[in-house]
Amino acid sequence: MNRIYYILSAFIVCISCGTSQKSTRNSTEKMPKTVFTMIDSVKAQFDKIAERDSLNTTKKNDKYTDGYTTDDGETVTEEFVPNEKEKLNHAAWNALLQKYVSDDGKVNYKGFKKDREKLQEYIFKLGKNMPLETWSKEAKLAYWINAYNAMTVDLILRSYHVIKSIKDIRNPWKQELWNLGGKWYNLDTIEHEILRKMDEPRIHFAINCASFSCPPLLNTAFEAEKLDTQLTQVTKAFLADSRRNTITKDQLEISKIFKWFSKDFKQNGSLIDFLNQYSDIQIDENADIDYKDYDWSLNE
Repeated sequence: MNRIYYILSAFIVCISCGTSQKSTRNSTEKMPKTVFTMIDSVKAQFDKIAERDSLNTTKKNDKYTDGYTTDDGETVTEEFVPNEKEKLNHAAWNALLQKYVSDDGKVNYKGFKKDREKLQEYIFKLGKNMPLETWSKEAKLAYWINAYNAMTVDLILRSYHVIKSIKDIRNPWKQELWNLGGKWYNLDTIEHEILRKMDEPRIHFAINCASFSCPPLLNTAFEAEKLDTQLTQVTKAFLADSRRNTITKDQLEISKIFKWFSKDFKQNGSLIDFLNQYSDIQIDENADIDYKDYDWSLNE
């Protein structure tokens, strides 16, 4: 790619010099500035092409395109039949969570890294068992919540040795690294275009952004049959956690999640109305509201 760029640049210089000589005859003027502008433009275009090709190469070689590769170099391309009875098994993800996530949501990424092949197998299985229209809302929510959390862990594992925060990763929520049903997904798409559109504000306490100030990662997989109970559990636990929310009757210092996604919590009343459904303390409707600083350090 660089060789092509230099050849093309030299070609532009030759043409420009020839044009300059014709117009100035024996003039000793330097090369016109427009030549440098043209060269810079060419370089910018080649840089964009190189970046795009690099991304495409990553995608083509990604372990989830047509299967995945084990640590022994074996390629696995097992086909999974779309599940019409909502029986997608999240047991593999549940086992990993039980093994590497504490009861208070701290994640053992070093341990997870040793079992990354099993995590990849689970994400691959998700890709072969996309939700169908016949699935219940609860089954779809459980699928996408588990997918988001598993992919977030995978994202951290890809760079774990060099990062202290998910924000140390370039565009962490916009990287299309996972292929589900033939389509490339990033975390933003799952959160904003799928989960938030399902009108269930409690999803914000179920999905985890690998950071301390996020709601802790539940160490069991979400399941359709238990979803309402699980969502209530994580919502109440988050509000009761004084490290992330400080609540009194007339004064609130709460997570910025409630500020960033305020519209989601006001579907059936005010933010206070929502909080009072899950808070152990009954909050006055005119309580003062402040927001805590957000700690993006890894949740380990």
